[in-house]
Amino acid sequence: MAKQPTSIWRTHSAWAGIAETGSFGASGAPGVTVLTLEGLGFASVTTNPNSARLDRATKHLVDLDLPRQPSIILSDTHGFVWSGPDRWLLLARNRACFPELLASLSTDAAVSDQSHAWAALRLSGKRVLEVLAKGSMIDVHPSVFPVGAVAMTSFAHIGVQFWRVEDGPDGAVFEILVARSLTRSFWSWFSASAAEFGYRVTIGTS
Repeated sequence: MAKQPTSIWRTHSAWAGIAETGSFGASGAPGVTVLTLEGLGFASVTTNPNSARLDRATKHLVDLDLPRQPSIILSDTHGFVWSGPDRWLLLARNRACFPELLASLSTDAAVSDQSHAWAALRLSGKRVLEVLAKGSMIDVHPSVFPVGAVAMTSFAHIGVQFWRVEDGPDGAVFEILVARSLTRSFWSWFSASAAEFGYRVTIGTS
């Protein structure tokens, strides 16, 4: 009897073989802390101008309002990132029931699951502002880039979208989204830029 074909495809982290757990760069207390964000769900959401139906749907389904300017609105489980007029990136902290959520939203918007197209990191630490300043012309000083602020820019010619979340023990905390196909290039820039301050990497769990 012929054997049934066995799939050789396996899912793995976008940072596998790129980011490794440990401390790197300058010795001593790390100036930057890195956490890879695993198992997140992402989807683009686009609607007609001033669609009140989508506002009602997002409030009902995830209890969030849609941001109408460059900002992110977050809960413990979901978030909406402004990506342009009548366009948002939906974020889910895990993918449980994510397809069902997207199906519900699709009655009021054009929705596309982008979960496997992106890779995400959380950066923090006392020297994180200095590292980010090396890569982008966006001013991330707290006086002009408060919690909830969002920017689309590039680091070393690599397009990214990033936002600031609630501060941690060492000050400002940022989450950065980069195309999965460019993770190695982004990490090359980041590791070189953070080395002088020392950085510690933790691999998140799905």
